[in-house]
Amino acid sequence: MESERRAFVSSSKDSPGLSTLSLMLTRLETLVMEAVRAAYVNEIGAEPPASFLEIRPSDRPQFGDYTSNIALLAASSTGTAPRDLGSRLAEAIRCQAKTDKNYPIDQVDVAGPGFINVFLRPAAIHEVLPAIFQSERPFGCSDLGEGKRLQVEFVSSNPTGPLTVGHGRQAVLGDVLARLYERIGYHIEREYYFNDEGRQIDLLAESLWARARQQSGHATELPEDGYQGDYLTQVATELLATLETVPETFDNTAREAFRHEAVTRMTDWIKDDLKQLGVEFDHWFSETTLHRSGEVEATLQRLKEKGGVYEKDGAQWLKAEEHGGAKDSVLIRSDGRPTYLMVDIAYHLDKHERGFERVLDIQGADHHAEQTCVKAALRLLGYPEEWLSYAVHQFVSLKEGGQVQKMSTRAGRFVTLRDLIAELGKDVVRYFMISRKPEAHLDFDLDLARAESSDNPATYIQYAFTRISSIFRKAEMLNPPKGSAEALSPLGEAEELQLIKTLDRFPQVIAHAALDFAPHALAEYGLNLSRAFHAYYDKHRILIDDAALQAARLTLLHAIRFVLGQCLEILGMDAPEEM
Repeated sequence: MESERRAFVSSSKDSPGLSTLSLMLTRLETLVMEAVRAAYVNEIGAEPPASFLEIRPSDRPQFGDYTSNIALLAASSTGTAPRDLGSRLAEAIRCQAKTDKNYPIDQVDVAGPGFINVFLRPAAIHEVLPAIFQSERPFGCSDLGEGKRLQVEFVSSNPTGPLTVGHGRQAVLGDVLARLYERIGYHIEREYYFNDEGRQIDLLAESLWARARQQSGHATELPEDGYQGDYLTQVATELLATLETVPETFDNTAREAFRHEAVTRMTDWIKDDLKQLGVEFDHWFSETTLHRSGEVEATLQRLKEKGGVYEKDGAQWLKAEEHGGAKDSVLIRSDGRPTYLMVDIAYHLDKHERGFERVLDIQGADHHAEQTCVKAALRLLGYPEEWLSYAVHQFVSLKEGGQVQKMSTRAGRFVTLRDLIAELGKDVVRYFMISRKPEAHLDFDLDLARAESSDNPATYIQYAFTRISSIFRKAEMLNPPKGSAEALSPLGEAEELQLIKTLDRFPQVIAHAALDFAPHALAEYGLNLSRAFHAYYDKHRILIDDAALQAARLTLLHAIRFVLGQCLEILGMDAPEEM
């Protein structure tokens, strides 16, 4: 997972080695970085290496707004003790502040072994708010993706049953990641891959036939390892309304007919489930097309020509280990049937032929071995290392009353995504599915998700948006102010300046959440911004007699509401004017 992140980050800009955060400093961090850089040039007589220009928010406000460790990083190369170098750089910044009335730095101190702590002038912080409204594109957008075509493939559940809560996590992860990549300048195409061939589809067809026989009054056993869920009984009942009779035997004719009915009806069911979750796809790809077009056979031949295939025990194997794969794996079984891996490799070659410049697959952690083998095959065939990336996630469990429920799709013991959405609503389901980092197992807390109090983070964020909207209704403002930096001068409370600095981070959070496969960071940001707003509003009045201060505070609230709205939009949640 970490190597996938590094590949995506390094290929997103021409500066491999820089961290995601340094790819996109905030507006205020850039001001500090430029001041530190200029001081370094003035004192050392040369440009500092880019890796030395690390700027981060201070952990404690009393020690400044931002801090730089450039003196520690540059000490050895300049032959100066870190503390001494830090003092020299700080003094250079102070001298500039004394001669330039528009200089953004108000105060600078040196702490510990040489950290440079910087306090910004309030006027410099205020300038963030007009920038939020003046941007030609929604605040938070960037051009990191340079308009490249990026395909995001996710969910891709076999059409053998309704989507479960586990599929729901991947659906939300993929959808939010796609929205994030759109914000940083990629042209996104969302794809769902239907595995509508093979043994599992045959089992589904025979299970549906057996259920149809049972529903028509004939004692019929389900096939061994067949699908047990009650959903097939429902499908069989619907199917019986269109059939005159159910075949007595499951011959080839019956197999083809029930395969078609099962796949078609399950596909429609899945599409409807995803629609209720607010997830839509640009393209639905059928595995069958790969077989009918001959792409599977052609891919196998290409691998053979590269010397990447050998025979053992009557089967044909990929030399995966030689090319970085976890282990050599079967491509063609001894009975001549291609494995899932073989078809998956052909599928990715098909993606490349369709002109995608990058491909991102959202998959469960249980696919790790296969992922390495697909990458090994692409490496063998000469495809760029960074062309395919995987965003991996762990599984999801439902927790109720402190107990985790055990689920099994094959045995029919599972909670459908549709039922979960019906009970909790789309927005709550989406937030909870995205609330933890993908690599962590998710215990979906049903008790918390049902809560209508401020304990529920999903509704808490929406309430912040609603609360600000109600303030503007009370003030009878259809067009809230977008004040200039000068008009914002009354904003001097520590909470107000901190809120602005939090808003300033929004574009950086989007870039980090996308490039580091960390959509949970956006959910955390929205929750933290909502908490900060609620705390501020509970302490400070907005609609007051002081017209200048009221206008400034309304501008701040307008910016908070705007960013919260953008945050909710990327998360795929509604931004209600009233609740």
